[in-house]
Amino acid sequence: MTANIYILHYKLNGIINEYAKQANVPVREAFDLFYRSNLYQEVRGGVSDMHCRSNGYLAEELLLEQERESARKA
Repeated sequence: MTANIYILHYKLNGIINEYAKQANVPVREAFDLFYRSNLYQEVRGGVSDMHCRSNGYLAEELLLEQERESARKA
């Protein structure tokens, strides 16, 4: 299932702001990271109804994705 476009944009904004807070990075940096992430593709595509999960949970998932990506590059 996919979310209504307005609800989805509201959700994406919440995830970005929560990630910025958790990662202690500027919102602009969080924005850039999020839109280049696999998580964004999953949320946007309605994979496993990711858009139904909390902003905090999804921000933590983005943190984990970034950690895995950093470890892979090291």
